[in-house]
Amino acid sequence: MPARPPDHDASTVEARPGTNWAGNHAYTAGRYVRARSLGEAQEVIRSSTRVRLLGTRHSFNALCDTEGTLLDLTGLVAEPVLDVERGTVRVAGGTPYNDVAAHLQARGHALANMGSLPHISVAGATSTGTHGSGTGNRILGSAVGRLELIGPDGELRTVTRKDEDFDGSVVALGALGAVVSLDLDVEPTYDVRQDFYAHLRWSEVVERIDEVLSSSYSVSVFGRWSDADPTEVLVKTRTTDDRGLAWTGGAAAVPATTASLTLGEGDHFTERGAPGPWSDRLPHFRGDRQPSFGEEIQSEWFVAATNAAAALRAVTDLAAATRGELAALLIVSEIRGIRADDLWMSPAQGRETVALHFTWRREPAAVLAMVRRVEDALAPFAARPHWGKVWDRVDHTHHPRLADFRSLVERTDPSGTFRNALVDRVLGMR
Repeated sequence: MPARPPDHDASTVEARPGTNWAGNHAYTAGRYVRARSLGEAQEVIRSSTRVRLLGTRHSFNALCDTEGTLLDLTGLVAEPVLDVERGTVRVAGGTPYNDVAAHLQARGHALANMGSLPHISVAGATSTGTHGSGTGNRILGSAVGRLELIGPDGELRTVTRKDEDFDGSVVALGALGAVVSLDLDVEPTYDVRQDFYAHLRWSEVVERIDEVLSSSYSVSVFGRWSDADPTEVLVKTRTTDDRGLAWTGGAAAVPATTASLTLGEGDHFTERGAPGPWSDRLPHFRGDRQPSFGEEIQSEWFVAATNAAAALRAVTDLAAATRGELAALLIVSEIRGIRADDLWMSPAQGRETVALHFTWRREPAAVLAMVRRVEDALAPFAARPHWGKVWDRVDHTHHPRLADFRSLVERTDPSGTFRNALVDRVLGMR
């Protein structure tokens, strides 16, 4: 076999990748290639000693970075293929969810769940455990029934739900290969209405968190860890859902024309106050506008639903103890429920889960210091970090299938072609 060329050979550099979308991470790759064909992507992997995959750049840490070759697959576009009989849609890995949703809605079909940002690529979102909201809804990766990947030898291989290692292959952090296509479960289309409720205080929501999060199809609590700041509950209801919102006590939703107290105003939010297609209501942000707040950093941790109230109290106490330091760094927090699943590296693996999300101001050093304090506060609750956001530590005992995943990575990619320092930290290899 001929020797592989060095990843830092200047003659192979096609462009510089720049930064992630939020601007808090500058990619360090020695070589950056935006593949124009599947064959080119395969050859790039064959000719590289280290490869990481770049999608729509919505990770906030070095998970997608490498000192070797950074391979961008967003150029491998293909129209989704809907199979009504099988109840699936086949999509290219670099396809944004917004494009998948529009394609399905135009054909009378839907996904069960979406993330708050529809801009993210399907492969990137599923590989990092991105989740959406709803105590009855599993993470986005749970819709995956088939993966097609390029392995370290440049060859294609397919993994399906029938395969023994499938549950370890979906939320895989890019460590098993380059995902080039996926099959997602679909269902008939449905309508959703979303409304804000703003009459509860933060402390009230904390004590009623189970009731609030389970009250509708998708529920998000927005606040800033204090009764002195506004707290809002965003409720997304399927129009066929007859559950009542008992916790509202009959309080009316905030008028749709009123700006959110926690998120502000702007035309980048999806419509509320009237029913509409799932594709236009399940995400918080419109796919044709700037996602979220722009110049920001995100962190998120996941705890068992049984520990949710105690974990929320712990971070509330931390916010008070910092005497405004946490509040000064925080734009907004979002609390969501997630249904348990069996995917080995999923944030909700094996337990009903509540997610504690933080959108921080883009002050990296100060945010990292505060992240460490949040991790200290959450340490008693077996918190798991979101792999694609900013975190500082991972407790391997909180991931019961980690040893199985490590074994799968070592068998699939023994030379470590698809690993980097952050992946090795997750795996416990450094």
